[in-house]
Amino acid sequence: MTAPKSFAAVDLGASGGRVMVGRVGENTLELAEAHRFPNRPVRTPEGLRWDVLALYAGVLDGLRAAGRVDSVGIDSWAVDYGLLDADGALLGNPVHYRDARTEGIAEKVWASVPAAELYAATGLQYAPFNTLYQLTAARASAQLASARHLLLIPDLLAYWLTGEMGTELTNASTTQLIDPGTRDWSYGLAERLGVDLRLFPPLRRPGDPAGTLLPHVLDETGTAGPVPVTTVGSHDTASAVAAVPATGEKFAYICTGTWSLAGLELDAPVLTEASRAANFTNELGLDGTVRYLRNIMGLWLLQECVREWGDPDLGELLAAAAEVAPLRSVVDAGDAAFLAPGRMPSRIADACRASGQPVPESRAEITRCVLDSLALAHRRAIERARSLTGRPVDVVHIVGGGTRNELLCRLTADACGLPVVAGPAEAAALGNVLVQARAHGLVGDRAEMRDLVARTQPLRRYEPRGDTAAWRAAEARLGTP
Repeated sequence: MTAPKSFAAVDLGASGGRVMVGRVGENTLELAEAHRFPNRPVRTPEGLRWDVLALYAGVLDGLRAAGRVDSVGIDSWAVDYGLLDADGALLGNPVHYRDARTEGIAEKVWASVPAAELYAATGLQYAPFNTLYQLTAARASAQLASARHLLLIPDLLAYWLTGEMGTELTNASTTQLIDPGTRDWSYGLAERLGVDLRLFPPLRRPGDPAGTLLPHVLDETGTAGPVPVTTVGSHDTASAVAAVPATGEKFAYICTGTWSLAGLELDAPVLTEASRAANFTNELGLDGTVRYLRNIMGLWLLQECVREWGDPDLGELLAAAAEVAPLRSVVDAGDAAFLAPGRMPSRIADACRASGQPVPESRAEITRCVLDSLALAHRRAIERARSLTGRPVDVVHIVGGGTRNELLCRLTADACGLPVVAGPAEAAALGNVLVQARAHGLVGDRAEMRDLVARTQPLRRYEPRGDTAAWRAAEARLGTP
C-alpha cells in the first residue's frame, strides 16, 4: 500500500489567493488551508493592473506555512499574462482583464478574421478580455515590442519558483489561439492576426513536470528540497471540473465564484454557428476533454453590491433576501454592462427600470434580484447546452464558493428543475491536488478521482420545488438566451 503524500495547491482567484495542503492516500483526501492572502488590483495612470509581486509574496508565505510537501501545483484565473524581456525579467505588472484597453478591439480583429471564422478555428466564446484581444490592444506598445516571452499568470509564478518556462494547455485554451481539435496552437490564425506565437513557451499538459523549486525559493520558504512543481489544470475551472463528484456522463456543472461557469464535459468541441450565436466556449480540460460552457457574471454582482454597502453581514442579508417575493425582477447576469467595478446596486436598478420591471430598492430586494438572476442564468446556460449538444442531463453539480450560498443552490435547483448536488467548496484546490497525486501514482483516471471526492468530501443535495413555469416566464422577459 502506498503511503499518503502531501501536495501544496496554489489557488489564485480574482479577489484572493490561498495555499492549500492536500493529503492523498488510499480512501484519503484531506484539505487544509496553509495561508490565505488578498488579491488587490491597483489602478495606475496606465490602467488597472494586477499586483503580481504581492501575489508571489503570498505564495512564498503559503509554501513556508505549508511545510514539507511532495509537490506544488498552481492554478489561477485565465486570459491574463506577464511579458518578459530576453533576460527573463518582468516588463511591468500584468494588465487586469477588467481594464478598458480592449474596448472596441474585437471589431478590429473581426475585420481581419470574421467572428464566425474565428469561432470555427478556436471554439472560444466572445469575451472582450480574451488574450487575443489583449494582445491586439497592446500591439503598438513599447512593452510588447520589447517582450521575448509571454507567460500566463500561473506559468509566470511557476517560472519564478523553478526558473523553467512553459505554457499549460487548459489555460492556453482560453487565449483564443488554440485549435481545440488538434489541442495545439492555431498557427495560421495567429499569423493572420499578427500574433507571434514564439512568445509562448512550449505547451505543457496536466501531470507534466514543471521543474523543481530553486535553491533561493527553498531558503525563502524554509523547505527541504528537492520539491517538484507539477503542472496541473492551471485554469482554475479546469481544476474545479476535475473535482466534480459526478458518476457517469449525464451531468452539468456550475463552477461558482466571482464568475459562474456553467456547462458540460464533452469529448469533442462543438464549433457550429448555433453554438457561436449562443456564446458557448470550448475550453480544454483533463484527458482530452472539452469544457463546453458559458461564462456568467457570477457572484461578482453580489460581491460588488456588498462592497458598496460597506460589507454588511452576509448571512443576515441572504436571510432577508429569502423572504422577498421570488422573480419580481431579473437581469441578464451575462451582460457586459456589469463587468466593470463600482455602482453595482445602481446599475442593477437601472437595468430593471430599462426593462420595465419593478425596481429593487432595499438591500434584500437587490440581493434577491441578483440571486434569482444567477439561478435563471444557470438554467438558461444548461438548457442551451443540452439543446446544442443533445447531451441529456439528470443532475447539476455546483462546486466552488457558491456552494456555501444555500439560497443560490436552492434557487438553481428550482430554476433547472433538476436536483443540485452542492460541493465541494474547494473544488479548484482539490482538482489541483488530485492531478498532482495522479502524477505521483496515488490515484487513477478521472472517474477514480471523482469517486474519491464523492466519498470523502461533504456534499449536499437540493431537490427542485414545484415546476419551472415561473422561471420560464422570467426567462421570456429577458429574451433569447
